[in-house]
Parts: sequence; C-alpha cells; structure tokens
Amino acid sequence: MSTAPRTPLYSLPTPALVVLDALEAAGFEAWVVGGWVRDALRGAPSHDVDVTTDARWQQVATCLRSRGVEVHETGTRHGTVTAVVEGAPVEVTTYRTEGGYSDHRHPDEVTFVRDVRRDLERRDFTINAMAFHPRRGLLDLFGGADDLARGVIRAVGEPRRRFEEDALRVLRALRFAARLGFAIEPATQCALDGCAGGLADIAQERIGQELDGIVTSGRLAWALLEQTGPLCRALPELRACVGFDQRSPYHAYTVLEHTARVCRSVEAFSGGMATRELRWAALLHDVAKPLTFTVDASGRGHFFGHPKRGAQMTEHLLRRYALPGDLVEGARTLVRLHDHGVAPSAKAVRRLLLHLDRHCPGRAPELVFSLLTLMRSDAASKVASAASYAVELDQTAAVVRRELARGSSYRVADLAVSGADVMDALGTGPGPQVGEALAGLLERVVADEVANSREALLSLLARRR
Repeated sequence: MSTAPRTPLYSLPTPALVVLDALEAAGFEAWVVGGWVRDALRGAPSHDVDVTTDARWQQVATCLRSRGVEVHETGTRHGTVTAVVEGAPVEVTTYRTEGGYSDHRHPDEVTFVRDVRRDLERRDFTINAMAFHPRRGLLDLFGGADDLARGVIRAVGEPRRRFEEDALRVLRALRFAARLGFAIEPATQCALDGCAGGLADIAQERIGQELDGIVTSGRLAWALLEQTGPLCRALPELRACVGFDQRSPYHAYTVLEHTARVCRSVEAFSGGMATRELRWAALLHDVAKPLTFTVDASGRGHFFGHPKRGAQMTEHLLRRYALPGDLVEGARTLVRLHDHGVAPSAKAVRRLLLHLDRHCPGRAPELVFSLLTLMRSDAASKVASAASYAVELDQTAAVVRRELARGSSYRVADLAVSGADVMDALGTGPGPQVGEALAGLLERVVADEVANSREALLSLLARRR
C-alpha cells in the first residue's frame, strides 16, 4: 500500500478542500478519489473532483449546508450528493460495497460501509482505485500508481468479475487505453474479450458515450485493429467490414484495415487535431460497402451508392447512440460526400461548397477542410498509385481558401436577387417554382455561366417568362 505519491500531486482545488474540511471538522473521514487522483499523478489537470466519506448522505448534506454550501441530492439511493462550491460541483459519496449485478450494469444492492478500503476494492481499474488526502497522502491498495507509471490498464481484483458486474467496463477499458496510450494487462484483456457480449444489456446511449470517447481519443486505428471483437460488439455495423475483400485494383486492404488506415491518416494530416465529426466520418465512411458490394463480369468489385447508403447508416447509428445533432449532421455530410471528386479549380470548389451547404446548411466553410482531409486520408490508404490524388487535394485546399477569402457565391443567400425578385420577374406568387428558379440561378452562377449581378440575373429570368 502506497502512502505517499510517487510524483507530485497538484494542489487540490478550493471546492474539494472546503468539502474535506467541513466533513472532517464534523468528525467524519473523507478522501478525494477517482479521476482527479489518476490525472494528478500523471501531471495532468482534472476539473472534476469526487470525494468519498464514511458519513451518510444525510449527514453530508446537513454538514455542508451548515457551512452555507449548496447541496443537491443527486443520487441518494447510492449515497451521493453534489456540493456546489464557488460554482464548481463536487460529488460526495458514502463508502459503499455492491451486491450482484443481474443486469450487468447496476448493482442489485448497495451497502454503506465505514472502511474506505472496502469502497476502493469495488472499483473498476487500479488507476481509478486510489484515494488521496492532503495530509494523509496517497492510499493505493492495488498498485495503481505503478500501473500508471508502466502504462497499464488492469482490473481491480479478479478481472472477469469486474466485467460481469458491469459490461460497460469493457468499453471503459478501451477508452482509457486509447486516451492514455496504455496497454491492457493480459488477464484483463482476456476477461474483457470474454465478457464483451454483455454489452447487449447496456443502454445504447451509454455505449455511445464510451464509443465517442474512443473515437475522439485519436487512437481509433489501434482500437479497430487490436480490439476488433469488443468494438464490433458495441458497433455491430462494423462486423461485416472485418476481413471483407474489396476485390478492387484501387484497394490493397480489407474494408476494416482500410478504415483503420484512414483513421490513422486523418490524425496525421490534421496534426492530431481532427474534429469530432471528422473522426466519426473516418470510422464510418465505408460502413456501407459490404451492403452495396457487386462483382462485374471480370470479377472486379464495385460499391455503387455506398456514400449515400453510408450517410444514412451514419445518421441512424449516431442517433441510436443519442449523440448531439450537430455531430450527426456533420458526420453524415462528410460520409455522403467523401467520394465526391473535386478538381483544383474555382468552379469545382464552388460546386463542392454548394453541395456541402445543401447537405449541411450554414456549415460549408467549416466542413470543407475536414472533407478534404477525409478525401486525402482515403486516397493515401489505398494502393500506392491512388495516393497521388492526396497531393492534388493540397492544391484544391489552396483554391478553397482563395474562394472563401474572396466571398464566392455558393448559397442562394449569396445571389444578387431574392425570392421577391423572382416572383416579380416571372409574374407568379409564392410556391416551389420560386425556390427552383433560385436554385437554377445559383447553378449558373457557380458554373460561371452568368455573373452574380442583379441585372444579369433579372435578364436571365426575363427570358424564362
């Protein structure tokens, strides 16, 4: 058992100190636990602080309120209240042990105890099962500090029992390993592989939260190639991609291997700063390939319509995981247009911006560079002869910057005429014909067939009467 930190811990935030002082002044014991301790030992700041104590939640609430601290009874069934100090929340939970987990997620019974050691032994991984006190130091019963130093994710106690208690821990292990760049200890890996089927009992939104953490870690390629089985349990649409031979002269890898390479390339081309929707789009850009696969007379494989079908699947599964609407729309649009050819010309770039705005209104300038990064990564992850397109896309990106800087027209709102002008020119009232006429004008402007001036556009409309 460690009683002092191996590396200096950051000073505890004031809200945590206020809670500890209040509880201990009332005669209770309290420790800081969980992610703050883990991240402080890594030298990484953490904003959320959790406290555990031998006081019952009612005693915690009374004690803190007597000090003028705001308290919310957020999870009293499990002994948890949330204190708000200087605007910052601090979760305070009574020491507890847990009974069986018949639903593989929630304990059937919670028992409050007086010993912090019994509370720590119920936790998932050693790096999350440490406690810290500014005077008593570090309480590390399971070698969490050593595992942090060695870069290892290891279950507390018997690994299979930990995953059978809560199957979501399968994805939590992957998320921590991906986020921290750690290896998963062999016995823990064996247990999570064997228990991944329990994810079928977990609510989809909880799975979505963990998957989102894995996707946004920047190490999705590792998860796809090294954690294929558990990942496919969480995201069943990936199963058909495993080992799928594309039978194409443009592809040297299976769909899953190609996807992993695209995910890795996205990180490289973006300097590890890829947007959330770009990372999801990299994962899902070819998810519909197995469903759209056909073979021609020569034995060559084709995937006609896979971007459109993939965009539909992307929207469906991201909504299934209850992920934010703007993420759904952005990722869906990137998947829909990832195979859209674009030349390094002003006309082609304006048309690309037009398509982006139609699929995701108002976000074309934001999404266009993510789309080019996805296209570049896709090309670089095929056969060597296809990689030259990635270089051409660098030229296209320069044209995009120039067109955006000069305020080129690619939206109906950019036109020099309005819907009222169209109705006056055509002698008609409101209706779908007005929108169709504006869309037609925009197409002509984007194609450089007519100047975006009021005079030129009204003249073109007059010829339609």
